[in-house]
Amino acid sequence: ANAIALRDIAVVSRAPGVGKKVAERIVTELKAKAPAYAGAASGTIGLKQELGEGVAPAPITDAVSALVNLGYSRDIAANAVSAALKAAGEGADASKLIRFGLKELAR
Repeated sequence: ANAIALRDIAVVSRAPGVGKKVAERIVTELKAKAPAYAGAASGTIGLKQELGEGVAPAPITDAVSALVNLGYSRDIAANAVSAALKAAGEGADASKLIRFGLKELAR
């Protein structure tokens, strides 16, 4: 659910028998339903639950993706970005969320 809420086609396409085109279709069709469920069971980020005023989903997705590319697990990265979102305030862009997220992970 988090991969769909974060619109992460790469994660969805890792499922057996799911290629890039099928993953894109899955994300497109389920993105409206995913935010309601994302993070409910595991406590990780759900866009509907975590978005502050003035913050678009793209910076959050970019920040989580950047932290994952640095070697952090998706859950840890999502939790760090969630904390960064609270600390950074309104209008936070991806670079600010990444900086605050890295500070959170360094603690």
